[in-house]
Amino acid sequence: MKKTLSVLLLGFAAAAAHAGGLEALENFVKTARSGKAEFTQVVTAPPRDGQAARSRTSGGTFEFNRPNRFRFDYLKPFKQSIVADGQTLWMYDADLNQVTARKQEAVLGSTPAAVIAAAPDLGALRRDFNLEAAPDKDGLQWVQATPKAKEGQLNQVRIGFRGNDLATLEILDGFGQRSVMTFDKLQLNTAIPGETFQFKPPQGADVVRQ
Repeated sequence: MKKTLSVLLLGFAAAAAHAGGLEALENFVKTARSGKAEFTQVVTAPPRDGQAARSRTSGGTFEFNRPNRFRFDYLKPFKQSIVADGQTLWMYDADLNQVTARKQEAVLGSTPAAVIAAAPDLGALRRDFNLEAAPDKDGLQWVQATPKAKEGQLNQVRIGFRGNDLATLEILDGFGQRSVMTFDKLQLNTAIPGETFQFKPPQGADVVRQ
């Protein structure tokens, strides 16, 4: 009887631990209406033609106002910006002096940005993703988000929380490329000026609208 009770208690504890990631995600989406942070991103390409996997590291700043407004500014090694103003998703490559503009509602739903910054609530996320708790790892609580749409390039997103704070985003795409984005100096529900999420193509830039 004692042994059976111990097994049941251990099983309950494991289930509760696994549920923690979903609870953290729900709390983050519900309570984090705005925020900003610094980030480091490591992108690792799969091994090819007998060569070892290759990685590249970049970093910058991240800001958001929920729903549907966010900004990633890559500051190193190359300057790039991704800005969602509520209507248009802008991607700017400073080295190429090229801007790509796409209708936000058509491309944002099943993206990592929707998970952490754009979705208004957990119900909206569940329309585009299958969400399930994953085991705790590296001191973080994890959620796995798998896109329901099969035609996209995104295979899987894992979101790691430290308490109720966003800590890590792991992205696996259809080409086997893995991207790990870690967040630092996160500030939530801080006032962010609306003009932060406005984008005007620089003079002389090549603008491609899709």
